[in-house]
Amino acid sequence: MYSIWCRRFPETGKREHDRVRQYRDNHNKVKAVKTTQLSNNKVHVVTILLVAILMAACKEGLWNNPYPQQDRIANTLYSSFDERPKHLDPAQSYAANEIAITGQIYEPPLQYHFLKRPYELEPLVAERMPSVVYLGKLGNVLPHDSPLDAIAYSVYEIRIQQGVNYQPHPAFAKNENGEFHYLNLAQHELENVFTLADFEHQGTRELIANDFVYEIKRLAHPRLYSPIFGLMTEYIVGLKPFGEQLKRADQKLRKLQGEDAFLDLNKYELEGVEVVDRYTYRIKIQGKYPQFLYWLAMPFFAPIPPEADRFYSQAGMVKKNLTLDWYPVGTGPYMLTENNPNLQMILERNPNFRGEAYPSEGSADDRENGFLSDAGRALPFVDKVVYSLEKENIPRWNKFLQGYYDASGIASDSFDQAISFNGQQEAGLSDDMRQKGVKLSTAVGTTTFYMGFNMRDDVVGGDSERARKLRRAIAIAIDYEEQISIFRNGRGIPAQGPVPPGIFGYQEGKQGINPYVYDWVDGKPRRKSIEEARELLAQAGYANGRDGKTGKSLVLYFDTSATGPDAKASLDWLRKQFKKLGIQLLIRSTDYNRFQDKIRKGTAQIFQWGWNADYPDPENFLFLLYGPNAKVDEDGANSANYRNKEFDRLFEKMKNMENSPKRQKIIDKMVNIARRDGPWVWGFHPKQFSLYQSWYGNAKPNLMANNTLKYKTIDPQLRAELREQWNKPIIWPMVSIGVVLLLALIPAFVSYYKKSRIKGLA
Repeated sequence: MYSIWCRRFPETGKREHDRVRQYRDNHNKVKAVKTTQLSNNKVHVVTILLVAILMAACKEGLWNNPYPQQDRIANTLYSSFDERPKHLDPAQSYAANEIAITGQIYEPPLQYHFLKRPYELEPLVAERMPSVVYLGKLGNVLPHDSPLDAIAYSVYEIRIQQGVNYQPHPAFAKNENGEFHYLNLAQHELENVFTLADFEHQGTRELIANDFVYEIKRLAHPRLYSPIFGLMTEYIVGLKPFGEQLKRADQKLRKLQGEDAFLDLNKYELEGVEVVDRYTYRIKIQGKYPQFLYWLAMPFFAPIPPEADRFYSQAGMVKKNLTLDWYPVGTGPYMLTENNPNLQMILERNPNFRGEAYPSEGSADDRENGFLSDAGRALPFVDKVVYSLEKENIPRWNKFLQGYYDASGIASDSFDQAISFNGQQEAGLSDDMRQKGVKLSTAVGTTTFYMGFNMRDDVVGGDSERARKLRRAIAIAIDYEEQISIFRNGRGIPAQGPVPPGIFGYQEGKQGINPYVYDWVDGKPRRKSIEEARELLAQAGYANGRDGKTGKSLVLYFDTSATGPDAKASLDWLRKQFKKLGIQLLIRSTDYNRFQDKIRKGTAQIFQWGWNADYPDPENFLFLLYGPNAKVDEDGANSANYRNKEFDRLFEKMKNMENSPKRQKIIDKMVNIARRDGPWVWGFHPKQFSLYQSWYGNAKPNLMANNTLKYKTIDPQLRAELREQWNKPIIWPMVSIGVVLLLALIPAFVSYYKKSRIKGLA
């Protein structure tokens, strides 16, 4: 094109040729500049990367530390939670993840001794253990050894300690005239309030007896749902009509003053609860019920100051989450200072806590394990407790291994990493855990899992000798030692009866074994042989698993709601246990509602069930075999529908007795009757495994107490040192990457240098 243009227009063509050449020269210069800039940008990126690596390597603290550097050696305990507590109001809270918080804040009259086993109650804010007076129907005082049918009422008198103060809280704040700052707030005064910290003033006051009475009244509050209200109406005199009275009063009040009207419980009298003086109150219950003392160790019976109830009942508070369910008010060693359930919940030392001494009584094992080293020291030991939200097991486990959590349970996917077994199949820590100094704590749960026979069934039920021998043969054949080893990683012990370890009535050693299923050999129980089980089966009329009358194979039915791969493996194992006797076991799986319906109607033949202690008393387990508690007809907790007149007579005699050698003898008789009749295959008691870091002290498990944080100790200096050892950053891969990138740019540097030299010479 250019040659044609030049020939036709010589002058114009020359000028255009010069312009095009200039354009090309300029374009090449711009390209060279861009190439240089690109090279320089790469150099800058690599330089920045290397500088960042070097700065991070020199940075103080650990790269992966989820906590502030200034808390490196703070006296803080770190733990986790996986679900937001729904209720922190003691009248409504009844879940394990809730009481982990409320148990540290609220203080009922009694608590469980931290070290003693069997579990034993002791005063907490009570000055001494409650006294009890028994009354007849006419109100006359009866002797303590009066027969049960003569006792119409029991009156518990509780004297609390003086000088106990509540945590700092806006509800108690008063001005110089003694008037409350925040109990009559207008709506506009809440506009800039979002947490308790937004209130300028705080106050406190002394704990008094009326605070305990007020909380008992709250169990019947019509705007609350207390899970124990129904049960307590059977015991606390007048509680049921009191609830009806409050309901009527509340409806009237809300019509007159609106939905946010405050229902002042101090204006209404509850017959069964009275204030005697500033530090004393009484609770009157129906009949004799010694187990009522155990309820006095639960947050349901902790004090609630009426000022706090009034404070949180004001209009606009609920919308801002300013409620007892969100911000508890207590006298305990800790108070909740941050409630962000999507991130963290923080407990801090209550500056008004009266002080309490670490227990000085314990067993020889407690002394040997160091659980008495802090005897007499003032509680609590830890200043702050941080709970972080962890919804998944793996991140929680990894943070424990890194030292960012002080204690941990053991999930199934990390069990092999934490636990190993010796030649005797005894569980212990793995080599990795021992090298880290991790400690293992185990405790047999106050729980019994059992296999039940429907005692109304024509084949496995009844009290004939034939039926007893059939059940006994099955009990021997089902090898719970093997099941615990295979399916629970060794976490459990075979049960010898209904009462688990740690509960009064449980017998250790030879005296405590079930002689119908076990022999005592070389100082430990050994399951009877399968040959003995087959002989019993033959005596029952089912030699080799066949009915002696019809010649047909014996077929039994196992009802369950268990499904899924894990359940299939367990059920296959169970079939094999029956097959040892030649018995064919058919599994009937249903959903849980249908399964419960079959148990209720008594149409199940064999089933599995379990029971966890509500309180540490043998009555709470032996009532599972009490005839009048039968599931069929009575809809009670006796799912096996077992009935034995002598057992029932002894239960009625034992249930309301105080713990004593006399009560133990009665329990022994009851357990031996149940072992002989065999309404259950006694199953197992689960064993709980917990891991604790080397810097975590006083880690004795207590399966009944809910307020044990105050006993824990932390060595922050040791924790900081081990965290640094376990979390040293590995920076050589990053440095290597930076060096490789730098080397890759050397050809570009060389090329650019050469071009610059050539242009310079030109």
